[in-house]
Amino acid sequence: MALRIEDYALVGDLHTGALVGRNGSIDWLCLPRFDSGACFAALLGNEDNGCWIIAPAGGLKRVTRRYRGPTLVLETEFETEDGVVRVIDFMPPREERPDLVRVVEGVRGRVPMRMRIALRFDYGSIVPWVRRAGRALLAVGGPDAVRFDPRVEVEAEAFTHVAEFAVAEGDRLPFVLTWYPSHLEPPEPVDPLPALDDTESWWREWADGCTYSGGWRDHVRRSLITLKALTYRPTGGIVASVTSSLPEQLGGVRNWDYRYCWLRDATFTLWALLLAGYLDEARAWRDWLLRAIAGAGRDMRILYGPAGERRLPELELPWLSGYEGSRPVRIGNAAAGQSQHDVYGEIMDAMHQAREGGLEPDATAWAMQRELMEYLEGSWCEPDEGIWEVRGPRRHFTHSKVMAWVAADRAVKAVERGGLEGPLDRWKRLRADIHRQVCREGYDPDRGAFTQYYGSKSLDASLLMMPLVGFLPATDPRVRSTVEAIDRELCVEGFVHRYLSGSECVDGLPEGEGAFLACTFWLADNLALMGRRREALEHFERLLDIRNDVGLLSEEYDVRERRLVGNYPQAFSHVSLINTARNLSRAGGPAERRGGL
Repeated sequence: MALRIEDYALVGDLHTGALVGRNGSIDWLCLPRFDSGACFAALLGNEDNGCWIIAPAGGLKRVTRRYRGPTLVLETEFETEDGVVRVIDFMPPREERPDLVRVVEGVRGRVPMRMRIALRFDYGSIVPWVRRAGRALLAVGGPDAVRFDPRVEVEAEAFTHVAEFAVAEGDRLPFVLTWYPSHLEPPEPVDPLPALDDTESWWREWADGCTYSGGWRDHVRRSLITLKALTYRPTGGIVASVTSSLPEQLGGVRNWDYRYCWLRDATFTLWALLLAGYLDEARAWRDWLLRAIAGAGRDMRILYGPAGERRLPELELPWLSGYEGSRPVRIGNAAAGQSQHDVYGEIMDAMHQAREGGLEPDATAWAMQRELMEYLEGSWCEPDEGIWEVRGPRRHFTHSKVMAWVAADRAVKAVERGGLEGPLDRWKRLRADIHRQVCREGYDPDRGAFTQYYGSKSLDASLLMMPLVGFLPATDPRVRSTVEAIDRELCVEGFVHRYLSGSECVDGLPEGEGAFLACTFWLADNLALMGRRREALEHFERLLDIRNDVGLLSEEYDVRERRLVGNYPQAFSHVSLINTARNLSRAGGPAERRGGL
């Protein structure tokens, strides 16, 4: 039976990432070439597609795990009838090849252990050819190859390799797995024990750079470490997650590939980094945005590959059964070809906040922004697919119009406050026109709320962004009534759904998904801005309570099953945690600073 999603922890090296289960399994390893699939299982818990397990052979009594302080070095302790053994998992930050290192330490007694490794490439479709090179194993399949260096004798067993050994108190047995392109010679493995010390020191030094001093500092720092782990170091791009096709509803069809960089996350991510003192990371993210979207305004995508790739064709993998039967399994993301006007507002706002946050100006940024504004002036009034990437017909989504207003507003501020050149009067008229239209067409006086799209009666949690971006103040009666309606109708046991499925649902998919965690953080932000701090704190503490034992969050939460769902760990959820903690800690947090009129 598959482990729960929250039973996994993340290790990574700022290029790649792996998920380690509480049972000692590694079932997912994202390779540096995103199109080549996982080195192990294509989906968590599906051992037929590959896995690497190191665990006690029997008599398990208790499992505990933790990260070593503010690092991405994971320790899992197994207590058995024979004693206690610790498995340490990490990936050394690197410049070239990925090394996945596991160190088995004897803590007490003498514990019999069993190891099983099943290497699979191309999302579980390739069983590689494996040969021995001394004690090492070399596995080759297509463009991918792996060198496996164990410190124990392994034997072949039904297209896998296994080992049985015992660990006594004081023993330290390292295992190293190294990926490399199959056309090259096998590399020498990293020296595992010095690498452990170096990796721990690297993360501690990075964490020491955190200047955040508000409440929930340890939680914020763990989310910042997770965000750093989701960064593709060569480019500065930050992927939404390291996984693909983890379901938004167990057994359902909402299974998407999130190993890409979304522009909708741009401003939230930039603020999270700036407010924590990570100027280098904020600058790298800003520069990645500029490079990725370079070109004609009409060609801007809503998401890109970590190096700025634009062609991300979506494929279904029919040979995979999916996590807990959630099919189809998808790689690539067709949403890359959608039209979403909100991303223009995100980019204009991100560049505005970068200037306000103290990043030095980029010589080409303003020219690019003017190009985006020229396109948006002629396209904002057209329907689009909206922030939630619906696969139904295009609509006049209210949130998209609000974010078009944000683009115009930040363009005006760039001229008035930043001294940049631009058609100020024209942009002011555009800003006023959009505002009037949204207030006229997006608000339903009978409903007493802004609605999902023009003419609709449906609510949408994206409308919680209105006061957060400054479109209307949180004290406006229309905002208050909208927040109250969302809290009343989209909130289940304190967790906010994006919208309700049903006859009016526009996403073109069967109903059913978990509550969206970022939206729940936004509700807390709104309540704080409205002066309802006690309620905001209740929502925030509830979100903190559903983090797993090592502080990680996925995209969504299944209230009925009490489980995390969706891709994992999710950058958007952790960015939202960071910003909401700051909002609740003191005045002048991201919600006030971003939304200040």
